Amino acid sequence: MQTEISQLAEIIAEKMISQVFILSSKGDHLIFKDFRGEVEKDSMSTFYEMVSSLSGDQPPVVMSHKGLNFIHIRHAGLYWVVSTKTDSSPFTVVEFLNRLVALIKDYCGSVCEKTVRMNFALIYELLDEMVDYGYIQTTSMDILKNFIQTEPVASKPFSLFDLSNVALFGAETQQSKVAPSTAAARPIMTSHSGEGGKNEIFVDVVERLSVVIGANGVVMKADVEGEIRVKCYLPSCSEMRIGVNEEFSIGKSQLRGYGAAVRVDECSFHQSVKLDEFDTHRILKICPSQGEQTLMQYQLSDELPSPPPFRLFPTVEKDYGSRLLIFLKLRCDLPPKSSAINVSVTVPVPKGSLSLSQELSSPDQTAELRPKHKSVVWEIPRFPGGAQLSSLFKVEVPGLSSASLQEVGPVSMSFELPKHTCTGLQLRFVRLSPNQQAPSHRWVRYVTHSESYTIRI
Repeated sequence: MQTEISQLAEIIAEKMISQVFILSSKGDHLIFKDFRGEVEKDSMSTFYEMVSSLSGDQPPVVMSHKGLNFIHIRHAGLYWVVSTKTDSSPFTVVEFLNRLVALIKDYCGSVCEKTVRMNFALIYELLDEMVDYGYIQTTSMDILKNFIQTEPVASKPFSLFDLSNVALFGAETQQSKVAPSTAAARPIMTSHSGEGGKNEIFVDVVERLSVVIGANGVVMKADVEGEIRVKCYLPSCSEMRIGVNEEFSIGKSQLRGYGAAVRVDECSFHQSVKLDEFDTHRILKICPSQGEQTLMQYQLSDELPSPPPFRLFPTVEKDYGSRLLIFLKLRCDLPPKSSAINVSVTVPVPKGSLSLSQELSSPDQTAELRPKHKSVVWEIPRFPGGAQLSSLFKVEVPGLSSASLQEVGPVSMSFELPKHTCTGLQLRFVRLSPNQQAPSHRWVRYVTHSESYTIRI
């Protein structure tokens, strides 16, 4: 980590930052820090006018206006912006902004507009320590926590992942204790704080699933991107050892033969991870520091060891007059004891659709027509494994013709799968050394969420 910081400082040694500011999605000014006094304060309004004219969601963007360069990223619905008059490396500035976001998340537990508003004093203090007269000094949590005096103000965050299914790992086996719902989003307290959260460590196995299923039900594409993340609240820990499946293999040539193989195509590790026991025993070793780190990233392409979690059986036909009938039968192919949550099914409908009537298989489901997006959205809060749900939508479409039926589909889905990994990756143990003087808690959770799940009809 120290090497990374030194390299970052060297790269930007001749590239000065003029301003750093954070804007809400509506252009509200949340944070503004001017390091050199060489740019007018109305640069924030100039930036927002320029970024508002961009079409759709944009990746990190570099824009220029009268000799002033704006480099920004979007995170949590906010604009994180650096302005500079020099020809700075966009990649370096984007990396700086990403580390600023990560630091605020580590200190405050979550990143959103409310968090930024409640912790403006802390963020200004962070910027003061991170940047001096436009030059980056450090982005290390270990260094910054020795200087930051402002306590974070925690707010209950919106979490994509529900922690109600998090389990506690003991020395060898998983136990049934459940973590509190906001445990993993607890802020990192400064070193002088006497409050809780000092003897816990969270290990997340997170996978993102991308699937395309043809109209005949054949899987045309199935990709998984995953990572193992650690968030540490331990005051001291010389080493942590994490064991993954012994039959874990990278590429088809490394199949190990101990049992049902857990295979990925590519795998990369954080530079601080020691791999001397990985080839023989599939053990990752690291000396964790306070904050969040991604230890391992992996990818599996065009192959799933189990069937996709959802199958759709659609029927689309023209009813009398200008009514379109859409009948959907959706099956969840997860194991019976598993379930999907926050399931959303989006069905494109013909342009000009006016109204919707519906028949749903259970009262906790909802559906609505969104004319602006030309779609019907079917929401399912919880979908048990092995279950099958159905819906009938009757859509009024003036001037409905046979050609209009071609505008229906493809169907897209979003969902979360707690306690589930599509690759089958599991953690055998999480061990800390030396033994902590105070009891330490190790929380491990698995979750898969949909990156892109498309079904053609």
